[in-house]
Amino acid sequence: MDLKGADFNKKLVWRTNEGFNVQPMYRAEDIKDLKTTDSLPGEYPFVRGTKTNNDWYIRQEIEVCCPKGANEKALDILGKGVTSLGFKLKEELDAEGLKTLLAGIDLAKVEINFDCCPNKALQLAKDLVEVVKAAGAADTFTGSIGFDPFRRLLKHGKDFPKDIKALAAEIVKAVADVKNLRVLAVNTDKLCNAGAYIYQELGYALSWGNEWLSQLTDAGVDATEAAKRIKFNMGISTNYFMEIAKFRAARMLWAQIVKQYEPKCDCACKMNVHATTSEFNQTIFDAYVNLLRSQTESMSAALAGVDSITVTPFDKQYKNPDDFSERLARNQQLLLKEESHLDKIVDPAGGSYYVETLTVSIANEAWKLFLATEEQGGFYAALKAGEVQKAVNESSDKRHTDVARRKESLLGTNQFPNFNEIANDKIECECGKCCCGHNHDAEAETEAVEALKNTRAASEFEALRLETERSGKRPKVFMLTIGNLAMRLARSQFSANFFACAGYQIIDNLGFETVEAGIEAAMEKQADVVVLCSSDDEYATLAPEAFKVLNGRAEFVVAGAPACSDDLKAVGITEFVNVRSNVLETLKAFNAKLLK
Repeated sequence: MDLKGADFNKKLVWRTNEGFNVQPMYRAEDIKDLKTTDSLPGEYPFVRGTKTNNDWYIRQEIEVCCPKGANEKALDILGKGVTSLGFKLKEELDAEGLKTLLAGIDLAKVEINFDCCPNKALQLAKDLVEVVKAAGAADTFTGSIGFDPFRRLLKHGKDFPKDIKALAAEIVKAVADVKNLRVLAVNTDKLCNAGAYIYQELGYALSWGNEWLSQLTDAGVDATEAAKRIKFNMGISTNYFMEIAKFRAARMLWAQIVKQYEPKCDCACKMNVHATTSEFNQTIFDAYVNLLRSQTESMSAALAGVDSITVTPFDKQYKNPDDFSERLARNQQLLLKEESHLDKIVDPAGGSYYVETLTVSIANEAWKLFLATEEQGGFYAALKAGEVQKAVNESSDKRHTDVARRKESLLGTNQFPNFNEIANDKIECECGKCCCGHNHDAEAETEAVEALKNTRAASEFEALRLETERSGKRPKVFMLTIGNLAMRLARSQFSANFFACAGYQIIDNLGFETVEAGIEAAMEKQADVVVLCSSDDEYATLAPEAFKVLNGRAEFVVAGAPACSDDLKAVGITEFVNVRSNVLETLKAFNAKLLK
């Protein structure tokens, strides 16, 4: 009755980008045959978590150009709620520099993580072990060194020049005395930031982890030791419930993969996961909305039981984050702990008909991708063939198209933009450049295979709006509202938001009695674009009349897709904006005409 004859599957069933359908409602019978509810938190296969509590480390990243300066910053933020430090080494760090960097930090309590050049990982591992042992923290230290020789293929399309298997085995051997130091990185946050879908990030994470297990065991490293040295660094998108399910599915599937290598204990099957909020959906315009995105992202990761979280500062895409934005990022996690108490309940989603079903559905799709990647020879072989990069780039292209058509919303960018915001003056640097202004990610070499595109979802809309801003001319868009009250109001609001995405000045109106009065008012305002906002039935007479009175003095647009469109086109009306329009391409065409 409520559907009023509409098709149930078309109206209420959601077809996800992950390749499965989501029903509008789930009940107990939907999960009665699922095995995900058979274990307790801390029990194999760890779908409900690897711990018996839900505490996690609050991490803040620090770029290390100067060890002394980075140490001072680290000591400062450790008193402000941070329990984990992520040091991004921009220059080579010798043993003395490492001691300076870690001076005064309690290595038995603070998680320490390093992101460094793969070529420098072995020496860093040796130096770190010496520092940890000297501090008497060999058994209590927790941290990681992000040895990731695969990132060169992902970011630059070029292979790592050294023997990965031998080097990885040597690094693992070097850290044998520090049991909780993980040194083999699975950095699928790069895939998330490049626009990968959730099942892709999970599927490739499993394959990447299995690549490490395969290579290390082939090199003679014990499977238990190899598994305990792997660190998963994953992204978090804004798909709230899907992300909760992703991390639960990740632990379950990883545990089963490790089990096949016959480790000495189930504890080796535990997945250690660090989660970072996405950069793919961050925006320059209306940047405070980034706080809303990262808050729900970090919340989903916390509820899913990850081991540590980094909240990306809201202003990272246009400047080096300052004290204010870094403080907000820290406090977002403190809110989840100290005010929402999410660290007090283990696996709160456990038993949810919806989340349990999502967990199994995502696991199935990710497993298919894992098997397909293994059939290609494994993750490394797929990378060298460019298959991983190609698949993620295709997803990114699809998502950019969906953003352009508003099928995927970015509040403040392609939906409900701030009409009068100016952003050019606040852009201080491009993301990826450090405080010294050097882009350390840049490489002059030609790609051997396809690399990840790594462009944010908002990037093209931002370029469009900045083009308007930098042109020195801000086109005026006049809403000629006339006729049916409800339709003209709805269409003027739609059109105002549509054209504001390009940074145009919007002139809205309460309504006009005649077309002539509307056109006259538009000309008085020196409008560059006149948008006729009325009902479909009235367009048949009003549109030709308005087009004739305007007589080419401004661009003429009809808001909607009326049945009489062909008749309107016959009299020379060519511009229509509606929900099926490609917003980005339409506005690019207007910029080309209006910013001459």
